[in-house]
Amino acid sequence: MANVANIEVIVSEDESFDRAFGRFKKICSKEGIITEVKKRKFYEKPSDKARRAKQKRIRKQKRLLSNSRRR
Repeated sequence: MANVANIEVIVSEDESFDRAFGRFKKICSKEGIITEVKKRKFYEKPSDKARRAKQKRIRKQKRLLSNSRRR
């Protein structure tokens, strides 16, 4: 089962809704909830997931290689 994040934002009487909602969004993004929801919006086949991970590793290696050559 997945990790469950119970997010709670306590709103004080003099705090506006927009400010409290902003804090809520910040906590959600810090926990990675928004990206997880976007990832799980549609089913992704395991082969596609592996292909995407492989491409990510290749891009990272290229980036590290180009950064090391610059120095």
